[in-house]
Formats: sequence, structure tokens, C-alpha cells
Amino acid sequence: MAAAEPAAGPAGGGSVPVLFCFSVFARPSSVPHGAGYELLIQKFLSLYGDQIDMHRKFVVQLFAEEWSQYIDLPKGFLVNERCKVRLVPLQIQIATLGNLTPSSTVFFCCDMQERFRPAIKYFGDIISVGQRLLQGARLLGIPVIVTEQYPKGLGSTVQEIDLTGAKLVLPKTKFSMVLPEVEAALAEIPGVRSIVLFGVETHVCIQQTALELIGRGLEVHIVADATSSRSMMDRMFALERLARTGIIVTTSEAILLQLVADKEHPKFKEIQNLIKKSRMQVCVEQRRRMEFKSKYQWCRAVFSDGMQY
Repeated sequence: MAAAEPAAGPAGGGSVPVLFCFSVFARPSSVPHGAGYELLIQKFLSLYGDQIDMHRKFVVQLFAEEWSQYIDLPKGFLVNERCKVRLVPLQIQIATLGNLTPSSTVFFCCDMQERFRPAIKYFGDIISVGQRLLQGARLLGIPVIVTEQYPKGLGSTVQEIDLTGAKLVLPKTKFSMVLPEVEAALAEIPGVRSIVLFGVETHVCIQQTALELIGRGLEVHIVADATSSRSMMDRMFALERLARTGIIVTTSEAILLQLVADKEHPKFKEIQNLIKKSRMQVCVEQRRRMEFKSKYQWCRAVFSDGMQY
């Protein structure tokens, strides 16, 4: 087994066989006797560089025979014997997930465009919720970044969405919102820790954006009542997958109330009124749908009976 304490290599040097494991792959190679952490990282990059997301944080682990499992590479470790090492993503501690403050949060509004209106399920609802979130962002001084997917063909952001005060409104062709311009905008905002993400489509642009963001060490909150797809199955499986990766799937009301956190917050009343107003709009819309469905079912019954009244 490899030694865990620093040790000088033998005179004349030599190399030591090492098995380098990453994801589902394992490749045998060798490193100079007495190689440390930096040389191991360089070897991982030479073997798997095209598969490693350089924006993520990784940890090197050593297979410990006495424990029959991997352990974090001991401090000061040098390769003196044949060994097996692996490179794994550094996981975000669950204890740090979910805390939202206006000063450390940015809202991402993804591709809420006119051409999606007839295709996306419940598009009217997510427009309404998206607008509520943007109003809340303005009240709380939270920066907003907006993208539009190929606006030349798919149109601009719908008129109902008020983009007043948005930090960035950017056209794109890439599905993910994580573009160089977006990264530059985030770099200008001090202390960003959390991204609140909403828009369309859940299983494409939202999913790819969320995965890239969490890979960069940011906490991601997806607003379930402000995201949708053409297919409810696509939406459902995307949200399930994202939740399993440590991304928080939540609701607009939960987001807004978490951001104010206290009834004594100076903006609480305005946020509360925003939520109440939105609830009333949802109730009216649900009633309209129920009335339409009832009339539709009645018409079907009439026509199926040979138009007998």
C-alpha cells in the first residue's frame, strides 16, 4: 500500500504503477517515485482532461486496503508503492443548502418567449408566476439575468414579463444560460451564492443551466410553479433528476417569503400583497378552466347523443 507520510524517493528515482479511476473508467499508468498531489492531478488531467469539468471542484481519494474503501488523500501523501486513486467531485454540504438572502441571490429568467406560448403546458400560469418573481426581485433589490433563445426565430420575452431593471437581457443559441457574458455579470456581483431559476423548458434549458451552475459551486433553486415543458412527463422527470443532484425544487411563495424571512422586514407587506394578488389571479384562472371544462364535457355529451337536448 502507498505510504501516507512524506518520504524521500530512492537514489536514481524510478516510477510506481498507479491505477487512475474517474467516473466509470479506470486506467493504469505510472508516476515518479515520491510523486505528490500535484503530480497526481496532472496525471488525471492527461488521462481524462476532455471529460473533467474544469469549473467543478474535485478531491483525490486513495484506496485504503485496511478499510477496503476510498479515503481522502492524506495530507503530505507521496506515492512510494503501487496504489489506486480516484478523482471525485467535491460535494456541496447539505447543511449549507437552501439559505436565501437578497444580498447573495440572483434571479435567472430563462427564455419566456412568445413563440413558446402555444406549445408549453400552462404557459399563462408560469408567465404570471414569473412576473410575480420579477416584481419581488425589484422590491428586494435582487439582480435579474434574462436570456432569450434565438429571438430572431422565437421572438422576444412576452410582453407580460416586465424586464425593467434587469441587469442583463441576452440572446443565445446555447441551451444553458451559463454564457461568458452571464459569468462576467455574476462576477460583478459581490457575494453571489444562490441562483433562483425559472422559465422554459424544464427538461432542456432549465436543466442544463441548473447543472452547469451547481457544477460551479452555486446553490440552485428551481421554481416549480414557474417552469414547464411541452410534455408534463419531460417536466416531471427533469425536476426529479435535478432534485437528486442537490438542486432545490421549490415554489415562488416559498422563495419570496424566505427572502424576507421576517414579518418585520421593511418589504414584507409589499411581498405579502404580491402573493395575495397572485393567489386571486390563480383562483380566477382555475375557475375559468373549470367552467370551460364543464362546458366542453357538456358539448361532448350533447353531440355524442345525436344532438338531442
